[in-house]
Amino acid sequence: MTYCCGILVRDGLVMIADTRTNAGLDNISTFRKLHVFQKPGERVMALASAGNLSITQSVLGFLHEGLPNEETGELETILNAPTMFQAAQRVGRAIREVRRIDGPGLEEDGIKFEASFLFGGQIKGRSLRLFMVYAAGNYIECTVDTPYLQIGEHKYGKPILDRAIKFDTNLNDALKIGLVSMDSTMRSNLGVGMPIDIAVMPRGDAFLQTHYRIEPGEPYFHDLRERWSAALRKAHMDIPPPPYSGSNVVK
Repeated sequence: MTYCCGILVRDGLVMIADTRTNAGLDNISTFRKLHVFQKPGERVMALASAGNLSITQSVLGFLHEGLPNEETGELETILNAPTMFQAAQRVGRAIREVRRIDGPGLEEDGIKFEASFLFGGQIKGRSLRLFMVYAAGNYIECTVDTPYLQIGEHKYGKPILDRAIKFDTNLNDALKIGLVSMDSTMRSNLGVGMPIDIAVMPRGDAFLQTHYRIEPGEPYFHDLRERWSAALRKAHMDIPPPPYSGSNVVK
């Protein structure tokens, strides 16, 4: 399994991804799922992937090497796309090309074509944007009303984001809340695990502020996990017992 989330707030973009892959209980590996593309000061983009590893790596290969434009013959990559919208279209096109090449063989072996991506970033002079691209190559865009997107095993981390993330959330708080969301997912699903990759992009400057891998035992993340668990226990204890249970039932 996988868990990746992207959080787009007023001050910038946070993207977080785990690195665990598994093909059964005895075949667990670590693979990078958060990839950065950048020309510092001109453009910075990050792509997080979930799904069949062979499919997502093939898509990544096309995005690096490019797909030819049928009219001009030019190789189109996300690093030469004129806008984030067109870059997201190229991610979708790469997915469809992998499906065209590998889809029939996968289907013949009874393997479902599964892949999804979070794609976010900024081109200088244009808006910071975040997209979720589906296995069909179509996509949706993050909005002010719901300033985050998730792929993979998202259900355990979603309640944290629903309660805590708003568009005007501070960028550092967005990163912290995203890490709590990741921790909550890892607590409930052994298919999601460390190391954790993070990327932080401030709005407006087209550069990467943070690109960091959190390894097992990393002091800040360990402290965050302990503090969050303690805070939940305290909140539980501080809430009065229900008046309609046990000896508190009013007759």
